[in-house]
Amino acid sequence: MTSELRPQEARTGLSEPVDPTDRAKPASPRSRVLTDAASGLTIEVAPHHCFACGALNEQGIHLDLHVDGDRCWTELTVADRFQGWDGIAHGGIICTILDEVMAWSLAATDNWGLTARLNVDFKRPVRLGVPIRGEGWITTVRRRIVETAARIVDPESGDVLATATATYVAADAARKAELQARYRFRLTPGTVGPIRDVSPA
Repeated sequence: MTSELRPQEARTGLSEPVDPTDRAKPASPRSRVLTDAASGLTIEVAPHHCFACGALNEQGIHLDLHVDGDRCWTELTVADRFQGWDGIAHGGIICTILDEVMAWSLAATDNWGLTARLNVDFKRPVRLGVPIRGEGWITTVRRRIVETAARIVDPESGDVLATATATYVAADAARKAELQARYRFRLTPGTVGPIRDVSPA
């Protein structure tokens, strides 16, 4: 099960004076914490600006991602601001969702994959305001090359709305260390416990 931590809504310290303008100030986003249900693995990532999953991007999709072994899934309804044709989600948004669940399917293997190739087949229109489910999984790993597949389905009917395949190139050791430091990416095997705030100071 995955949770994205929400901003803290309460002040600490009961005797602290209350600033009347404080309620209007946005709270600092906290880290995204994902838990791999299969292994108990906890995955932490500091707040960032990714259009698909970043808490700091006000115009983003804000996907709530779930990791399960070498799979990732998300459920959402596409907002009106992501419209293409009237009442239909823009194809670029559908590609983004598919790319994101495939990219995050690498997370539990401690891989950082950059998208090298993405192929999408649109089967049916994705309607705005209707719940959908995106699912991505690893199909093949060859050294630093990771092949994946994904689909978007209507969770009520089971109809497949779009499918995709992608190739990711895993970062080398130096780039991986750089990314881990930048995003405060941390894997904690088998210790699903209190969630820690790893927000930037």
